[in-house]
Amino acid sequence: MLRFAPSPTGDMHIGTLRVAILNYLLAQQRKEPFLVRIDDTDTKRNIEGKDTEIMMILEKFALKHDTVYHQSEHLGIHQNLAIKLLKEEKAFICKCTPQELEADREDAKKEGIAYRYNNRCQTMTHDDYKTLQASGEPFVIRLKKPKGDTVNNDIIKGTIITASNEVDSFMIMRTDNTPTYNFACACDDMLSNISFIIRGENHLSNTPKQIHIKNTLGYENSTEYAHLPTLLNANDKRMGKGDEENSVKWLFEEGFVPDAILNYLLLLGNSKAPKEIFTLPEAIEWFNLDTISKSSAKFDIDKLRFINREHLKLMDNKKLSILFGFADTDIGKLAKLYLEEASTINELQAKIKPIFKPKNFEGEWGKQMRIIEKIIADAPDFDTFNALKKHITKESGLKGKNLFKPLRILMTGAKNGPELSKIYPFIKSYILEVAS
Repeated sequence: MLRFAPSPTGDMHIGTLRVAILNYLLAQQRKEPFLVRIDDTDTKRNIEGKDTEIMMILEKFALKHDTVYHQSEHLGIHQNLAIKLLKEEKAFICKCTPQELEADREDAKKEGIAYRYNNRCQTMTHDDYKTLQASGEPFVIRLKKPKGDTVNNDIIKGTIITASNEVDSFMIMRTDNTPTYNFACACDDMLSNISFIIRGENHLSNTPKQIHIKNTLGYENSTEYAHLPTLLNANDKRMGKGDEENSVKWLFEEGFVPDAILNYLLLLGNSKAPKEIFTLPEAIEWFNLDTISKSSAKFDIDKLRFINREHLKLMDNKKLSILFGFADTDIGKLAKLYLEEASTINELQAKIKPIFKPKNFEGEWGKQMRIIEKIIADAPDFDTFNALKKHITKESGLKGKNLFKPLRILMTGAKNGPELSKIYPFIKSYILEVAS
């Protein structure tokens, strides 16, 4: 089973979405279930409604799940597993104060060494747990450090060996009796029998801890890992909150479509894709995680614009028209005429909307526009633009720019754009609404 485990603590980032897409894609390739787990145990950082927003985004990208649950539903299981480790003397009670721990960190800093918990409370037992519970004195539970090296045969990063002295006796339960991220994550991966985990390389330091937790709990099934390289911004820095394009929500607001975003994220760091423009079902047929580059990939918004334009060209015409408030194949075809100069839904909207808005007759060509408006209102239906133009020329006596400038503004609301002969077939049934 594969899983996607986001936290409801903010807007979904493209790196997080990339992780979701790849986990879903491999689940489909391996014909295994795909689980969505909302990692909501950090209650202080959770934002109400973000879990629903996450599920809506997954739906937009057609990433269908077999199971979904909130990690907080397993609180009792996490607590029982921690007690089990205490009873087996694989974990211990720690009542070190924040001041003591900070002093230890300062000492390590002065000595120029990495901070590791010094195990001063390691002799505390399960009996101490009961005593401290009764007294109300704050304490945490720590897992005893591993006795040997931890090995992770990462699909992308290669074999990573973490020496035992690089992992201290880390905390698994907080003072409020809730699990830490690593403990809850490892327990739930174990309970769900997650066989393959794809996530960002920012989790590399968590992996040996989670492997150690599962080993200590007696989990015998193996788990494969693949840690994706960091996504970089235009300045070759790690993408973060300061980068607008890092937010999936922002990309939607700008008018990028899900198929294009997905297409681009699967191309990032993958130079062996058989073609540049594709859909998720197509990618399931050929995608190979082994071809992902070990190096960081740069997010290029202009490249995404190009891919977005190509997907808009491929979109069903009627479906495209619905984005502009119509359900008309012709309006979809009309929108595609503007894809030479537009690449997002928003940019197309800026081209299509003026065509159907009331026109401004106060400008330079207002007088001629009024003449043409009346002629069109009284004219019979014409199948072609040339026939309409010939009729307007005859009835108005207008020629050259005195005809074409006001006629273009009247029909499109703009001074420039595709040829009117190409536009007319798609708006002729709306001509009275358009030319007014």
